[in-house]
Amino acid sequence: MLTANTRFPVTLRRRIKRLAIFLIPVLAYGIFGLPASQAESPRINLADFEIVDLTHTFDKNTVFWPTSPIHFEHDTIAYGETDGGYFYSAYTLHLPEHGGTHMDAPIHFSSNGVTADKVAIDRLLGDCVVIDTSKQASADSDYRLTMEDVAAFEATHGQIGPDSIVLMRTDWSKRWPNVKAYLGDDTPGDASHLSFPSFGAEATEFLIDERGVKAVGVDTASIDYGQSKDFLVHRILADKNIPAFENLTNLDRLPAKGAFLIALPMKIGAGSGGPLRAIALIPRQ
Repeated sequence: MLTANTRFPVTLRRRIKRLAIFLIPVLAYGIFGLPASQAESPRINLADFEIVDLTHTFDKNTVFWPTSPIHFEHDTIAYGETDGGYFYSAYTLHLPEHGGTHMDAPIHFSSNGVTADKVAIDRLLGDCVVIDTSKQASADSDYRLTMEDVAAFEATHGQIGPDSIVLMRTDWSKRWPNVKAYLGDDTPGDASHLSFPSFGAEATEFLIDERGVKAVGVDTASIDYGQSKDFLVHRILADKNIPAFENLTNLDRLPAKGAFLIALPMKIGAGSGGPLRAIALIPRQ
C-alpha cells in the first residue's frame, strides 16, 4: 500500500506518471486543507524532487514586445490599517497577454486554434527535454535550432519520446531585464531590429511530425528568432494546436532529460495567451 513516504519505482516514466496522477489531490490538500484521510490518493513526497522556478517575476522591469501598447501596471487599491484595526492590501493588474514568462495559445497565430482557456491541461504537464544551444547562440544572436542540434541531442541522450515538451536553452534569460541586451534593440514601438535566437522551422516540424512533442518553450522573447518576419514557427505550432512557452528562465539548472514540467498559465477566456507560472521537478538521486 502506498503511503506519504512511498518511493516511486526507479523507472522515471512511472515515477512521473504517478506524479501527474497525484498532483490534483495534493494541490487540493494544500489549498483547501483537506485531511489526509479524505484524499482519494496518497500524497507524494516532494522531498524526492528538486523544484526549479522557470518564471521571471512580473514587475516594472518585465520585458514586453516593443509594439505592446502598455507594459506592466500594478496600482494600489488599498494598503494599510483599516478602521477595523487589521492590515489590508489589494491592487489592480493591467498588462498584455504576451509579456514576461507566458504561454502562446494556438489562436495567437491560427484562426482555428484553441484559446488560452481551452488548451488541454495535459499539454501543460509532462516530461521535458532541454536542448542546449547556448554556445551556438553566444556566437550568433540570430541562431535557430537545427536538425543537426536535434540529432546531436539524440545521439547523446537518446530519442526524444512522444508527448515530450521540448525546451530550447540559449541562456538569453541571463540578460533579463536589460531590454537592449535581451531583445537586441530597445527602440520603442519598433520590432524590426530585434536579434535573439530561437527555434528553426525545419527542426520544429520534425519535433512535431516525427517525435510527437506536445509543447515547446524557450528562454528568449519568442519561439521565432528575433529577425523573423513571417513567424513561421508560431504558425507551424498553432496549426497543430500546440502551445508554446516564452521568456522562460533557469533552463541551465535543468538536466537534458529527466525533469517534469508544470506550466500553468492564467486561464483567460478567449485569450490568445497569458502570464505563466512554470516550474520543473527534478527527481533526486
